[in-house]
Amino acid sequence: MSAERAERAVPPPAGQPRVPGHAVSVLDLPGPVAGRAPSFGRGSGRPRLSSWTPLLLVDSSGTLLGALVVPGAPRYPLLIAFLALCVIGLNRQASLYDTSAVRGVLDELPAVCGRVVVGWAVIAAVSPLRPLPMTVLVTACAVHCLVACVGRGAVHGHRRRVLQHRPRPALVVGPVPVAMRVATALQRCPDCGVRPVGIVGDAPETALDTGEGPVLPVLTTGEEAHRALIQNSVETVLVVGPATRVQKASLLRDLAGAGCALWELDADAPSFDVPAVRARAGHLAGFSSRLLCEGAGRRRDSVGKRMLDVVLSGTLLLLAGPVLLMCALVLRAVEGPGVVFRQERIGKDGRPFTMLKFRTHRPASAHESATRWSVADEQHMSRFCHFLRRTSLDELLQLWNVFRGDMSLVGPRPERPYFVAKFSQAHPGYPARHRMRTGITGLAQIHGLRGDTSIEDRCRFDNAYIDNWSLWQDVCILVRTAALFLRPTGS
Repeated sequence: MSAERAERAVPPPAGQPRVPGHAVSVLDLPGPVAGRAPSFGRGSGRPRLSSWTPLLLVDSSGTLLGALVVPGAPRYPLLIAFLALCVIGLNRQASLYDTSAVRGVLDELPAVCGRVVVGWAVIAAVSPLRPLPMTVLVTACAVHCLVACVGRGAVHGHRRRVLQHRPRPALVVGPVPVAMRVATALQRCPDCGVRPVGIVGDAPETALDTGEGPVLPVLTTGEEAHRALIQNSVETVLVVGPATRVQKASLLRDLAGAGCALWELDADAPSFDVPAVRARAGHLAGFSSRLLCEGAGRRRDSVGKRMLDVVLSGTLLLLAGPVLLMCALVLRAVEGPGVVFRQERIGKDGRPFTMLKFRTHRPASAHESATRWSVADEQHMSRFCHFLRRTSLDELLQLWNVFRGDMSLVGPRPERPYFVAKFSQAHPGYPARHRMRTGITGLAQIHGLRGDTSIEDRCRFDNAYIDNWSLWQDVCILVRTAALFLRPTGS
């Protein structure tokens, strides 16, 4: 077998040499860097970056309540829906659903009200509501604006309170003295909603004591930065100074690809000859800030993708219920007790979860289960177990993982912790697969990359899927998977 293909049997983890390079192990992390503070790890209970769904519901409610002011408007539900879509589209174009920064309702008031007025003007010009008195339309528009602004104020206030209690971990990238000054200022300003957990620079120091909070580690390599990102669930990166964008361009691209939102902070005196930047601007703890990158990971698990997962997995669980029951009964009769196989796999952002399958083989030990690559050609499997594996019916229980939110219908296939560590060291693109929720099927699988196939090829297809994700692409992959479902390829 070629060197780039996965082994069928892998030596124990203790005998696995560490491969130097830029790749980072997601699970098998070495001890803490000397002198660094304890990690604010996954157990901190930090909230994920907020969804834009509450803001969408607020704008939709404003449209509905404004329309109720107009006599006869309920007779035109399509007209109300068109108004809502018009306002939501205008708001989206103006980035009013951006949740990468905490805004105030007064800051948004002109933009929100202006777009509501434009939406009602369009409706008044092209709809059956044209004969209505101007006072009625103005009142409806005013109610719409009031509900939208009050609702957005409540949403932003809630987000601000959450971030004050549990601020977002962030990495500060730039020259160490300047980055330390920025980190110290952020620690003195807990209301900003950002908590520095490390500084990425070129200095040889191992840790910095800002005097305001925990000792901050200085990370000098890309591997250390990625490890800190995973251990602390970092989604915000603060870039200090435009020169850093050039000096750390490669690392910043990698961090953005891992789902981080990149903000550039002006730590020095303001410069009046800087050309206007089209990216959204604001301030963070008094530092002027500009959004450089939205954070690729946040848009990957969109509301539409999750809704598709819930609806399809719930429907398929109901429809496949008799098939699942029959498979369980036959397995119980043929193989004995323990028809469900539970195994730890690594999901989005390196978080472990328990994946479910029908048990088609019984490993000799837990170590063999965790480190043996493939049993597709196991001679001791019964005919029924071979049938389950050839038809992929043993994977049907993962619909429950999808329904729970551990997995998605479409995404990179999840792997065991040992192999995640091994492949992350051997293939630089492997850790980036964890930007998105793992799936039952994916772009790699419909191109035949299952079982004993190239891990490098899988990485390339999985990352291409994430980089070019769309809901329609998910639908196409599901259709192609359904066509291949009974193909005897094994898993």
